[in-house]
Amino acid sequence: MSAPQYVPGHGLLAGRGAVVTAAAGAGIGGATARKFLEEGARVVIGDAHARRLKETEQAFAEEFGADQVASLPCDVTDETQVQALFALAEQTHGGLDIVVNNAGLGGTAELTEMTDEQWAKVLDVTLNGTFRCTRAALRSLKAAGRGGIVVNNASVVGWRAQSGQAHYAAAKAGVMALTRCAAIEAAEYGVRVNAVAPSLAMHPHLVKVTSAELLDELTEKEAFGRYAEPWEIANVIVFLASGYSSYMTGEVVSVSNRHA
Repeated sequence: MSAPQYVPGHGLLAGRGAVVTAAAGAGIGGATARKFLEEGARVVIGDAHARRLKETEQAFAEEFGADQVASLPCDVTDETQVQALFALAEQTHGGLDIVVNNAGLGGTAELTEMTDEQWAKVLDVTLNGTFRCTRAALRSLKAAGRGGIVVNNASVVGWRAQSGQAHYAAAKAGVMALTRCAAIEAAEYGVRVNAVAPSLAMHPHLVKVTSAELLDELTEKEAFGRYAEPWEIANVIVFLASGYSSYMTGEVVSVSNRHA
């Protein structure tokens, strides 16, 4: 299947204030921040990589205007940094309406060879980090009293068994459960909490460090015979962050074309 055509913005998030974590670079977070800006949102981006984050902010500022984007380094395993990111979001751009929890960490290790440190690191970034940011988001949105939206980045690996991915799969399954529980608690104050579960999404830098053999093996399992572009995942996040998904909460939306 040929490459898809990029979908332009339609003002779906005009006037909204958003936070996107792990938003520096060419992955899903960066693509989501760009999509939000194209849709009219004002965005605060966070990432653990300070230099790359500043470069991303500067690029967005040049394209969309310095008043539309702000950034702050944020390691989601550090509660102090998480609080600082959300404080910045509340202080700028007229408040906070949307939060996208994109930070996650992968890795490959057979269970019998996996160390406690490998397990704990993946869980702390991917699951605990999403917990910290969801907690901060719900506290902020509840206090503001005008509703809001949280979108978490899960993965189809949270449903599917995959060798060498026990820590990542467990973390992403946890993100799904966290999403559903948070949605129940947040409904009473008008906040919706959903998640996306991407299948195979790649960007140029990731392709460079992936062997051709592995990439071929992964893509041949996809119905379209290709991986998703990060912006294709971001499009679904925009949908969940917009009024078009107003009746949805506690849902995990698979962004995939593989069914086995």
